[in-house]
Amino acid sequence: MISKRCKYALKALRRLALSKDYVMKAYQIADAERIPKKFLEHILIDLRTHALIGSKKGAEGGYYLLKPASDIKLSDVYRIFDGAIAMVPCASEMYYEACDDCEDPDTCKLKEIFCDIRNKTYALMEKKPLHK
Repeated sequence: MISKRCKYALKALRRLALSKDYVMKAYQIADAERIPKKFLEHILIDLRTHALIGSKKGAEGGYYLLKPASDIKLSDVYRIFDGAIAMVPCASEMYYEACDDCEDPDTCKLKEIFCDIRNKTYALMEKKPLHK
């Protein structure tokens, strides 16, 4: 299941994408997307740390996307906040860990099933645009 942090991050990014070149303040995003402001501020820091958004200080300041919304993949945001897309560690490409109870990962039928689920989930996350 997707965490609230990840869901709110996606909502904030979508709001920034819809604002085009407009810089938005955290409270504007929070109000528009019904996200608790303090919670959102921590999420925005993580998004800025991972170079998805930038920020300007001052009266005309706020947050903005650093790249086009079409270049921001749901899978990237998910990995920042929730980690691996795979349901089990042995099926993960980026966070692989062998299962303790598996005799042979190369012939494991469960791993094969979970890799297929991971691949299909990843493919969907890659092709769905953030801004629509």
